[in-house]
Amino acid sequence: MSSIDKISAAVKDGKLMASAADNLNAWLQGGLPAWAQASLAELIERGEWSELNDRFYRYLEFGTGGMRGRTIGRVAAKAETGTLSATGSPEHANVGSNLLNEFTLTRAIIGLHRYIAKYLAAQKSKAKPKIVIAHDIRHFSRHFCELAASTWTKLGGEAVIFDGPRSTPQLSFSVRYLKAHTGVVITASHNPPHDNGFKAYFDDGAQVTPPHDKGIIAEVDAVPLSAVHEFLKKDITKVTTLGSQADAAYLATAAQALLDPTIFKKAPLKVVYTNIHGVGAVSAIPLLKQAGVDVTPVPEQLAFDPRFPTVKSPNPENAEAMTLALALANKGGHDLVMATDPDDDRMGAAVRNKAGQLELLTGNQVGALMADYRIAKYKELGWIPAAGTQSAAIIKTFVTTPLQDAIGAGHKVKVINTLTGFKWIAGKMRGYEEKLTKAMGPGFDYDGTPFKERAALLQKHSTFYLFGTEESYGYLPNDLLRDKDGNAACLMFAEVCAWVKSRGLTVPEYLDEIYLKYGFFLEGVINIYYEGASGAAKIKRILDTYRSAPPKAFGDTKVTKFQDFGREKFYDTDGELIPAQDLYLVTLANGYSFAARGSGTEPKMKFYLFAQEPVKGAADLPAAKAKAKATLDALKALIEADARKRASET
Repeated sequence: MSSIDKISAAVKDGKLMASAADNLNAWLQGGLPAWAQASLAELIERGEWSELNDRFYRYLEFGTGGMRGRTIGRVAAKAETGTLSATGSPEHANVGSNLLNEFTLTRAIIGLHRYIAKYLAAQKSKAKPKIVIAHDIRHFSRHFCELAASTWTKLGGEAVIFDGPRSTPQLSFSVRYLKAHTGVVITASHNPPHDNGFKAYFDDGAQVTPPHDKGIIAEVDAVPLSAVHEFLKKDITKVTTLGSQADAAYLATAAQALLDPTIFKKAPLKVVYTNIHGVGAVSAIPLLKQAGVDVTPVPEQLAFDPRFPTVKSPNPENAEAMTLALALANKGGHDLVMATDPDDDRMGAAVRNKAGQLELLTGNQVGALMADYRIAKYKELGWIPAAGTQSAAIIKTFVTTPLQDAIGAGHKVKVINTLTGFKWIAGKMRGYEEKLTKAMGPGFDYDGTPFKERAALLQKHSTFYLFGTEESYGYLPNDLLRDKDGNAACLMFAEVCAWVKSRGLTVPEYLDEIYLKYGFFLEGVINIYYEGASGAAKIKRILDTYRSAPPKAFGDTKVTKFQDFGREKFYDTDGELIPAQDLYLVTLANGYSFAARGSGTEPKMKFYLFAQEPVKGAADLPAAKAKAKATLDALKALIEADARKRASET
């Protein structure tokens, strides 16, 4: 029986989805390389229909920020695995329309080039489309980077790459620094080792937003598999590789995150830092050392390794990922532990409490500490009025703690809430930049204007961006680049810790000072993972039933407000319409609330929970903390049980 006949029989037997069969047949007849054909033939012969369903039930979606998915399936063919590299990489990325591999990546880069070329033509520009491409340390990342650059130059564009792994924030900076039209970073952030991804950036150094995102998606979707084959053989002879000058320029920019250059002399700080096998050590360690911080890396995690062998997950949001760093800090008596994820755009931290024990902080807590300190410091330095101003803003996502809204209100600065994802924060920055540029007239050089001078001009004619954050450990100090920056975050938080130390306090004591001003806030997250084709259907059921049958109560606590960002219209503090999205905000009778959304980067459903308790004085704080934790824990269990029930209902 031929492969096509076996596929047909599997569909009739209910073992293979019709969409998977259609895509699989198209790929079998699509002129794949011999190793790829052999791989599919082997999987069909072995009857690996569940694996083939996951690989072929759809094309890997090129979403509004790019795409992310498996490069290595749960089940691999012999020809795909081949001879493993020294760090465990298979010989080939696995074959499938729903995987990230040479075929889906090349299709994406062709679509991106077509869009940029059309965009430049519409602007009546004769410039060659220029792209900067960076990559992390994951399986196939360097190969994908070179293949993308090779494809871009074959299409007639100009491609620039780095000589090795670099961080996502450095890519964002480099798009602006090199005046490129677009950028790409090959990374799957903190996803499991079997994943990789492709994030697309526009000319402002931010991930693409409307209308460009949908335009790029349409171009990518229009690229047939047959258009890919001529680009699969790499040729990087026309690709430019950046030198040390580009690194120095980025480090100089990241260093501007430091508001008080004298702080580490006033309060010397001993820090343990881990890059968790990722790119962070390339920039974070030099940046901290240059500022005067005593940095000790975690030796077992310093080397690049796509397997992330010392952790269950390379995610600083997970306490387990910081086990080695915490042990090293306890042995050496260090003040602070910081960790960045594989592409170095997120940062997690642990600090000493009053008892001298290391205490892990959440992204919401770190963001709140930075926001309060930095706004106060800008006032002290005279960058913004001591009384506050609505011409300066902190920008956060709806799923980030409302404590930051309270901090902004307390400092009398503007607070903007955006959809989840730093691209929306960057989109606000672009609007503020465009407003100032228009006010200043032709010839005004936004990036070339000294930062302090630009801050004054923005407050006069537009809005000065003070700080941006999202709960998932992402922070950005200023608008010199346009994506969250793990390197600058390390420097910013080290500054906060040194300032607190100079006052004779611990960081948790400073956090309590904030709670005494604004009330106690506590957050929680529920992640429900559903992988593959069946998992995607479950996530969709949760999202759909939240819309068609919103929850009315959780236990004895009634729902008092249900906001559907996919159906209702919402406006931010600037009066700008917030784009529609499958995001739900639910408010409860006890004043607690939560947000629900499907993850845009991982196969999971996410719930963000927010607790708030009033605090009259220091004596009330322990009871407020205990009540919030107990209530939130009970609420988490009820929300998760309801979501799993919705997922299983058909």
